[in-house]
Amino acid sequence: MIIGLDVGGTHTDGVLIGNGAILRQVKVATDTGNLFDCVCACLEKLTVDLPPKAIRRAVLSTTLTTNAIAEGNLEKIGVVVSAGPGIDPANFKIGSHYFCVSGSIDHRGREVQPLREREIEEIADIFIADNIRRAAVISKFSVRNPKHELEMARILARSCEVVIPGHSLSATLNFPRRINTAWLSAAVHPLHKEFFEAVRQSLKSKGVEIPIYVLKADGGTMSFEASLMAPEQTIFSGPAASVLGALPFASPDVDTLVLDIGGTTTDIAVFARRAPLLEPLGGEVAGSRTLVRALKTRSIALGGDSCVDVIDAELRVGPRRLGPAMAYGGGHPTPTDALFVLGKGGKGDLEAARRGLRPIARNLGVSIEDTALLILDLACAKIVGAAREMVEEINLRPVYTVKELLSGYRVQPAEIVVLGGPAPHFAPRIEELTGIQTCAVPLWHVANAIGAALARNTSEVTLFADTERGLALAPGEEFSRAVGKDFDLEKALCLASELLRAKCIKAGASECEIDLEVVESNQFNMVRDYYTVGRNIRVQVQTRPGLISECRDLAGSIFNCCILPDAV
Repeated sequence: MIIGLDVGGTHTDGVLIGNGAILRQVKVATDTGNLFDCVCACLEKLTVDLPPKAIRRAVLSTTLTTNAIAEGNLEKIGVVVSAGPGIDPANFKIGSHYFCVSGSIDHRGREVQPLREREIEEIADIFIADNIRRAAVISKFSVRNPKHELEMARILARSCEVVIPGHSLSATLNFPRRINTAWLSAAVHPLHKEFFEAVRQSLKSKGVEIPIYVLKADGGTMSFEASLMAPEQTIFSGPAASVLGALPFASPDVDTLVLDIGGTTTDIAVFARRAPLLEPLGGEVAGSRTLVRALKTRSIALGGDSCVDVIDAELRVGPRRLGPAMAYGGGHPTPTDALFVLGKGGKGDLEAARRGLRPIARNLGVSIEDTALLILDLACAKIVGAAREMVEEINLRPVYTVKELLSGYRVQPAEIVVLGGPAPHFAPRIEELTGIQTCAVPLWHVANAIGAALARNTSEVTLFADTERGLALAPGEEFSRAVGKDFDLEKALCLASELLRAKCIKAGASECEIDLEVVESNQFNMVRDYYTVGRNIRVQVQTRPGLISECRDLAGSIFNCCILPDAV
């Protein structure tokens, strides 16, 4: 059996999957001040009376790191940067303990200027005095040679519990984004570690010792152990769960718009013929552009529990959420209360919902029922407007999917798939506003947790080779090997694929679910004095996100839908 958990801003959902069916479903209110208890409550209900050996694995999707970044609830982090001539790293200062030091590596990975160890030692002393326990170290061309980052990390280890080297996060060359990514990774590390260690201990106390996986921003999973040194990978984990939850219902023949309407936010995503779109450079959170490989999603602050007001005689829905709907004991009217008034609510207090909408109806000069319709219409219109803006933005640039680059492709959604608590009630109005066939997925209220449960591992490896120097290296994997003059592009791809397979298995993937693809494959000759002196080679391989192969039949029986593709 498999456990899937989705920790949202309003509810924490859990499912227990086994024997080709969902055996248990759990939904508890999320207390953002005590997420551990929310998850433990879900786990308790999902595992009660089960023999520990009956559960094979658990996958968690969470907004924990994203919320901490958005709210500025982060620890003070030390950042040490070396760049050398050219770009000034001071332009990218982040945080209160940001230090630029000497030392540089060139674009071929050659040391141009050595580090001055005394500089780093003095910074370590400052970190000790200011109680800075976590740091990020970034060298401009560390993906070509991590020597300086490794030296800085070694020196700072005497003052810091955790040091995140920039080269370990991504092999992409983008110095400003690397600084942001390393800083964010170090900043959310303690929160991430505390949360998942608590979950592990909770399961262990019940005698349940199983592999725990975390859903990443690209829709794949990584093992808990691997995530400890890469907590930035859990940013956008919630929206990724939305994508996987909707995947079985997207047509392979047309483009699909996905709307996950939660209590606090609505997450928007797009499929190009069942292939989720990908951020080509990396996701962005709270204004920080990162190198985190992420599915292309957009979140807007509007959901079933968004606050409803009348301001200057104008009806407003969102962006604030001030607690649950009045029908569920809250103090402010929401779209959920409007659904109750329209006879579409669940088990709640209808009179409390009507009481909440009464002053709004009075201000608008209409009946309570008409007010409820206006609220529903406005909420749907804002969601549709945000979705249209996203599609227009996508079509301004080349379209990247998890499969390929679609050069010259224009996204044109011909169907809309809706999930989340209010999904079946919002879907008809969204269809009227767009003129596009719209349907709520079966099990819409726990679809994210199901998507998380069935996600498979994703990893990537970037390999560089310089045959003049006689060296092949994959800095993110701490790998280097001597190569001869005959080392070429084909051999580089074979070596990178071997490294990727080993990385996936170490991260918890099974051999049968590893689906490799080549993302980049470049080779050019290096010429000096009219003679070719060697080759410069760069290749990048990765695994496609998708659902674990052994659960495709299971997913089909759960969702009662079309057969899933071999790969997303």
